[in-house]
Amino acid sequence: MDDVIIIGGSFAGLAAALQLGRARRKVTVLDTGLQRNRFAGRSHGMLGHDHKPPSAILTEARQQLARYPAIKMVNARADNISGTIDNFAVLTGDGVTLSARRVILSYGVVDQMPDVPGYAENWGRSVIPCPYCDGFEVADQHWGLVWSGPQSMNQVRLFHDWTDNLTVFADIHDIAPDIRADLAGRKVPVIDGRITGIARHGSHGATIKIDAGPDVAVDILFAHPRNKPSARLHETLGLTAVATPTGIAIKTDERRETSTPGIYAAGDLANPGMPSVTTASWQGAMAGIFAQQSMLV
Repeated sequence: MDDVIIIGGSFAGLAAALQLGRARRKVTVLDTGLQRNRFAGRSHGMLGHDHKPPSAILTEARQQLARYPAIKMVNARADNISGTIDNFAVLTGDGVTLSARRVILSYGVVDQMPDVPGYAENWGRSVIPCPYCDGFEVADQHWGLVWSGPQSMNQVRLFHDWTDNLTVFADIHDIAPDIRADLAGRKVPVIDGRITGIARHGSHGATIKIDAGPDVAVDILFAHPRNKPSARLHETLGLTAVATPTGIAIKTDERRETSTPGIYAAGDLANPGMPSVTTASWQGAMAGIFAQQSMLV
């Protein structure tokens, strides 16, 4: 029996494994290799790894974990979790059943691309979600923002730290008159009409096709599509979730433990705020540490 099974081997999962491995706890990490930021050419804002490809960071991390004999990496999907604290069973997609005293869920989320030609193809390149991740590289350029709801006004205010040239695309949303007046006062134009396509030009840059008007070109387009957990294990376990502006997140306490004793969660799956590589790594490390401490006698 393992001490901990970690489901999801991206930044949160590997950070958890590192802490547990250094504590000489027996760990199995199940991973399918489909981390959320695999579409991004570079990862930014992570101390010591700024501007590196995320795949390169993860490759280096796995190489470092190889020196800990208690950590086992398995390329497999987890299909089911059963049991209770100190006696969990995890069924893999290969039909193998693993057992552990604790489980850490770090399988992340997947972004749900709208049915707009060019949206998915340009995701992570000319269509991006996070100014902290990529804003510095396109500072002082013409940014576009696809309106996604009331939270978009906070993004308008935030973006002004990087650029004064911003255009809002209402897409299918009604923007209230008082908010439109605020945007006008900030010299932020609003383009009405539905987005029907996105074409990329250059290393950055996107031409936005509108059904009710001419195309609009921007240097970068920020968008926040809805997302969903990349697996349904939290549903079968009946874990408590909280709503976020773009989906749901698994609710945890200050020790990263979910509503089911012995099951912890970290990373984008359990982050109701702003997801990032740094946050995922921190949460994963904490989940690993608290899972270890919960087994002390």
